Parts: sequence; C-alpha cells; structure tokens
Amino acid sequence: MRIAIDAMGGDKAPDQIIDGALASLPLLGSEDQLLLVGVEEVIREKIGLNADPRISIVHASQVISMNESPVEAVRQKRDSSIVKMVKLAADGHADAVISAGNTGALTAAGVLFIKPLAGVERPGIAVTIPTTHGYCLLCDAGSNILAKPAHLHQYAHLGSIYAEVLFEKPQARVGLLNIGTEDEKGTPLVKETKALLAADKSIDFIGYIEGRDIFSDVCDVVITDGFTGNTVLKVVEGLSMSLIGQFKAAAKAHSPEALAALGPVLKSVVARFDHEEYGGALLLGLSRVFLKVHGSGGSRAVRNAVRTARQALTLGVNERIVERLSPAAR
Repeated sequence: MRIAIDAMGGDKAPDQIIDGALASLPLLGSEDQLLLVGVEEVIREKIGLNADPRISIVHASQVISMNESPVEAVRQKRDSSIVKMVKLAADGHADAVISAGNTGALTAAGVLFIKPLAGVERPGIAVTIPTTHGYCLLCDAGSNILAKPAHLHQYAHLGSIYAEVLFEKPQARVGLLNIGTEDEKGTPLVKETKALLAADKSIDFIGYIEGRDIFSDVCDVVITDGFTGNTVLKVVEGLSMSLIGQFKAAAKAHSPEALAALGPVLKSVVARFDHEEYGGALLLGLSRVFLKVHGSGGSRAVRNAVRTARQALTLGVNERIVERLSPAAR
C-alpha cells in the first residue's frame, strides 16, 4: 500500500505531521510505502539521513494555508503539498492520501483531480461520533454544503457501507437529521430526501431523527448536508470538552482526592471524544482512500490516520461502494 501524507498541512505542520508519519511505521508492512509531500529540505532535515526505506519524499514548493480560498488556492498553487499529494493518487502513484490542511482545498482538489467512484455524484465526509451505546457515523460533515436530495440519498449508501464495515453490522440503520420527527417538519431538502430514502428498500431507513438522538442507540448512520453536519460536529467537540473541563473543576473543588479517584474514568471519557484517537474522517465516494485529519491534529492523529487508511484499503470500502451502487445491485 502506498499512502501519501501532506507534510505541510495543518496547525501543527510540519513537525508533528512528520512525527506522526514516523510513528506509524510499525503499523506498516514491509512492502508498504509512505510518501511525504512537502518542502523537501524541511522534511529531510526532520527525518534525518538514515530514513526508513519505506519513506519517500515528494517535493512541493508551495503550501496552501488554512485561511486561503479553497478553489482559488487549488487553481493558483499547483505545486502545493495538497495538490501534489492528490495528483499522486489521481495518477495511480498513491492508494490513499492524508492531510490535516485546508478542508475546502483538499475537497476541491479531490473532486477536481480524482475520479468519483462509479455511481457517486458528490463525495461526503464521514465522521465517527461516540454515543452512549458505541458509535455512529455522521455524513456529510462538511464536504458538500449545498447538497441536493440525490446527494443525501447517496450518502445514506456510502455511510451504510462504511458503518457496516467499521462497526461490523450486517445492515446499518440510517436516520435523517431534522428539527423534529413529524412528517410536516423540515426543509424541502429534508422532505425530498426522506421520500427517496423511504422508497429505497436496500437502505434500512428509520426516518427522521433529532440532534439529541445522535447519542442514543437509534441509528448507526446520520445523514445531513455538509453545512449542518459540520456545525453539529463542532458543537459536539466543543460541548464535550466543556463538560469534561467543568466536571474536572467541580471534582477538584470538592476535594483533590475526588479528582484523583476520578482520574482514570475521566481519561477514558476524554479518549472517546478525542478526535486524534480516530485519526481522520474519510471522504467517501472518491476512487482513492481519502482521509481528512482535524486541522489541530498532531502526531497521534496522523499515526491513527495511517491506521485508518490501511484498514479502509484492507477491508475494500471503495470496492463495496461500487458493488452496492452498481445498476445490477439496484
């Protein structure tokens, strides 16, 4: 397997991105390869002269910053680490790509250079969210903010396939995010999507769910547009860290002993909500495995992203998507 990593993307690049790549080497097989894409002299200085033979450097002279206009940056910076990395995959030189860089630029480059899988119109970002009974998958978490009903219908298929592989379920339950469960509620987008999902017997569609239902054991996949999904994701991240911080403060105020006693419990809860633990979110629907790491992700996030990329390749997620969406299967 050949996994390309954007060494220059993210808040903690390049040092922690490269550290994470080096830390992932024990996860790789002897025939696997890591392609570090970025300013060669910076990468070489970091990895040293006696680098692992499974590491290769692909020079890119430009960097797309987090605050640049995605489409313009991709058009104007063709020698950026994001564009060079994505083109490696597009040209068949990489099986998977990983970046913590500008999400919009990464998605734009992916859509521009990498062919979508057969039957897919728009890719969607799938994010794992911890719940009281395990995990659920949210799709789309920010790739397509102007989604159409047909796109959300496809996300139900993409999310179902990934959830069935990830959570080892025979069939994933799909819920459509709405402001209520009543039929009359929701935007035209939501209502039209519901009609499509309800008519598709290959999907285990349970109907509308509300935001609070995400954390209950009512569905395995939550479908929504990219704008709403990204907002939900950021609220979940902020609220979980806020609650954990308040809990720590309250325990410490009660007594230092209480905080010490609760330490292991708090640590396990924090780990469940730590985005670095999951590595990255898959951009489902492209013909190469495509992972977006959180912009603030560090070395542990990159290491775990490599693990997720290998898992997606080994389990054949893309092959399963093509099989599910083929005309013969419908």
